[in-house]
Amino acid sequence: MEKAPDRLEVLDRIKEYELNGKFDVDVENDPPFKPIMPNEVDYLNKKLSSKIKRFFSYKIALSFVNKCIKNRTLIIKDIIGKENLDLVKGGAIVTCNHFNAFDNFAIYEAFKHKFTRKKRMYKVIREGNYRFNGFYGKLMRNCDTLPLSSNIKTMVKFLNAVDYLLQTGNYILIYPEQAMWWNYRKPRPFKVRAFKFASKNNVPVIPCFITMSDSDKIGKDGFPIQEYTIHIMKPLFPDKNKTAKENAEEMCQKNYEMCVETYEKVYKQKLTFTTKR
Repeated sequence: MEKAPDRLEVLDRIKEYELNGKFDVDVENDPPFKPIMPNEVDYLNKKLSSKIKRFFSYKIALSFVNKCIKNRTLIIKDIIGKENLDLVKGGAIVTCNHFNAFDNFAIYEAFKHKFTRKKRMYKVIREGNYRFNGFYGKLMRNCDTLPLSSNIKTMVKFLNAVDYLLQTGNYILIYPEQAMWWNYRKPRPFKVRAFKFASKNNVPVIPCFITMSDSDKIGKDGFPIQEYTIHIMKPLFPDKNKTAKENAEEMCQKNYEMCVETYEKVYKQKLTFTTKR
């Protein structure tokens, strides 16, 4: 099967960006979008209309994920470290490497046994994703997402929502690598923002890292569909004797080191980049 030109283009761009150390820059050809205004997003689903949209959108999303698993377009080979979730009782920041639009579905599957009516997993998403049309756009707008925004007033609502959700015992999934690099296996350098949220709200970080291997099934893009192994590592807790800044930076560094360790153990090779010095 011929490989999809858009995926080959993305892979070439990933090589270029790694070489130049542009690890947090998007590689997909996403369309331009308008900023999200404060009145456009109901972060906490307070409106009745938001609750109704969420209910039906989640039913559609769960059906879609189950279909993907059945058809092996989403393959979860193993989940390692589920017992580490028992160490966290309240809210938490969940971190993961970002390499596919489906990686959040994989994390959802790994955590779903911990969900209750009052404990959910919210996902921080980029502003452009909230503007998607069609099926994926509906999911992005209605399935417990927290879109970032280039509008300052909207970001105030975002930050308040993050604080509230963590304080009321929810999980928030954030990708500290920031950009999605398709099927990229290495852990990229982290941004500290996610860890600032944890430190400010005195909640732990649950580090996750997904490793991949080629399956025997070829996707519509001509590439092997990846089999995912989800590694849930021991949670990182803020130190009450340290400042918020110190905690954020130390949790960020430790989380990254844990991902590197997992990468090197699973792939049996040292982590190196082609980045020019």
